[in-house]
Amino acid sequence: MSLRVAVAAPFAQHGGKRLRENEFVVALSLDRRWFSPDQAKRLVDVATEQGLIDHDGAHLVATFDPATVTIPEDFVPDKDLLRKRSAFEQVLDALVADGVEKHEAVGAINTLQQELAVTIEAAAVVYAHRQGIDVTELVAVARSTLLEADSGADATAESDSDTTSEAEPE
Repeated sequence: MSLRVAVAAPFAQHGGKRLRENEFVVALSLDRRWFSPDQAKRLVDVATEQGLIDHDGAHLVATFDPATVTIPEDFVPDKDLLRKRSAFEQVLDALVADGVEKHEAVGAINTLQQELAVTIEAAAVVYAHRQGIDVTELVAVARSTLLEADSGADATAESDSDTTSEAEPE
C-alpha cells in the first residue's frame, strides 16, 4: 500500500483529488524530496497503470479518496514503487498493509490456487476478498489472467487433439 500512500501525499498536501501533473511532480520531488522529477513522472505512469490516478487533460485525478489515506510522519516510499508490479504483488502488499503476515498470505494463496485450479493472481484476489480487503481495482487483471490461461489451455488441448488424430491410422 505504500504506492497508494506515495500517490495520496501530493493530493492530501493540496487538499483535493485533482492536481496538475507538474504540481504532483513538484510535491514529490521538491517538497517531499522522495523522488527526482524523472522518478516522480515514472510514479505517475505506475500509478496510472495501477488505476490509482487518471489523466484529465493536464490534470491528474485520484481514483480514490486521498483524505482517507494515512501518511505517516516518517514515511519514505521505497524506490521499488517505480517498477511495474504484478497483480499478485499488489494484492500481497494490500494484505500485509492490513496486518496479514506475508508468509501466511503466500501459503494461503498457494493453497487456494491449487484448490481452485486458477492463476496465482485470481487466487490472491479471492483470498483478499475473503479477508475483507478491497482489491477491486485488481479484479479485471485477475480475470484477464484467467482468460489468458484458459485460452492457452484451449490451444494446448486443440494441439493435443491434432497430434492424436495425426497419430491414428486411417
